[in-house]
Amino acid sequence: MDGAAGAPPGFVRLAAHPVRWQLLEALVQSDRAVRELTELVDEPQSLVSYHLRRLRDGGLVSARRSTADGRDSYYAIDLPQCQTQLQTAGAALHPGLRLVPPPVPSMSRAGRRQQVLFLCTGNSARSQIAEALLTRMSGGEVDTASAGSNPKPLHANAVRVMRRYDVDISGNRTKHLDEFARRRFDVVITLCDRVREVCPEFPRQPRLAHWSIPDPALAGSTNRATYPAFVRTAAELETRIGFLLRQLDQRPTRRSQHAP
Repeated sequence: MDGAAGAPPGFVRLAAHPVRWQLLEALVQSDRAVRELTELVDEPQSLVSYHLRRLRDGGLVSARRSTADGRDSYYAIDLPQCQTQLQTAGAALHPGLRLVPPPVPSMSRAGRRQQVLFLCTGNSARSQIAEALLTRMSGGEVDTASAGSNPKPLHANAVRVMRRYDVDISGNRTKHLDEFARRRFDVVITLCDRVREVCPEFPRQPRLAHWSIPDPALAGSTNRATYPAFVRTAAELETRIGFLLRQLDQRPTRRSQHAP
């Protein structure tokens, strides 16, 4: 990846191309399908697919088949890998340039806590885990909620996996997204490809983002079989939320669309 001596580190070579940089900027905001990325960078699909392949080969981007339309795929940026490669790139030029991530800042803004809503289909697993993790990781400074387009009972493995984080969600109820149709949010994040297609408009145009995360409940036929998938889902959400917290602090509380 790093190439011959004297050549720029892999991250620099990949990110320096204008189209690839635009793709990375777009994927920082939200997981996206190729057709969306093609529109955003205003380039032919064949060229966009080529650069996405280069980014995937470099470990900066991953792809998952859509659960809403199996003919489509969602692309996501691998922020931890970008962080690692960027730190390495800085140190390759000078030891003093090895980057250190800043601590997670306070989320309070002029006395008003930011409002974040997580959506999935059943509100029984992914969105419940995300709500609990963001509340815990922000120290309660982010007002967090979750809902679903077709609520189902809270999954036992969602309760179980959150105990690993010393969080008890056993008393949580599942909610329909209609309960929040008139509530103001700063950020709305869809976790399910299907619910993204039916996500309603919310007051005052919150920032919208999509995290394409498979339903861990579908990873097996029993709770015991699916539990490892719940562990992986919670770990992915913990990572994404860690980066989200820094975006919440740095960005304006109102924006038209697409992103935390």
